[in-house]
Amino acid sequence: MIASAPGAGTAGRRERKKQRTREALVDAAFTLFAAKGYDATTVEEIADAVDVSARTFFRYFASKEDVALTVQEEQRTALLAALAARPAHEPPLTALRNAVVTVTRRHECDVPGPDRDRFRLLLRLLGDGGGLLAGSLEHAQRGLRDIALIIARRMGTDAASDLRPYVLASTMVAVFQAALIAVKDDSMGYTSLADALSDAFAALIDEAGRPG
Repeated sequence: MIASAPGAGTAGRRERKKQRTREALVDAAFTLFAAKGYDATTVEEIADAVDVSARTFFRYFASKEDVALTVQEEQRTALLAALAARPAHEPPLTALRNAVVTVTRRHECDVPGPDRDRFRLLLRLLGDGGGLLAGSLEHAQRGLRDIALIIARRMGTDAASDLRPYVLASTMVAVFQAALIAVKDDSMGYTSLADALSDAFAALIDEAGRPG
């Protein structure tokens, strides 16, 4: 029998407790966002709902925006994995489209539960515009480097010396913003962000293929 390292059990319990506290803060935040809206919710209210101090909140999240965008961060991680797994024969922009749509549809149409509910609420909050939308777009831009590196590998080039992977990765931010507008605008007839993203990417690919 192999003995556990001294303190290993204590460290494990401490990490589990931290994870439970973090998850409780996310739950409380989204419950308050649903009831009061993003702007009207304060960090103090989120912390009070979990019976911790605001100081404890800031050990886990840098800001209220940070906790609101946990869903987007989870989606970014899933997107990177989905993009890396796309078939090698797909052109980069097509691979990006398929990865984005697949991940979004999974979050959108998953079985009822907190992940799907948070995703749908985040979309509603982003549709309201304001500071959270700006933060979401900034968050997406910060993640472009990882996407560009995957695209560069698909293209057989080096993102450090070739601008094309970053150009292709950057289209995702514009497409996402256009899709959000389409879903919010009832006259366009979209109820699914995944459908709007698919059509927005298709329009971009079609226009990019036109002789100039």
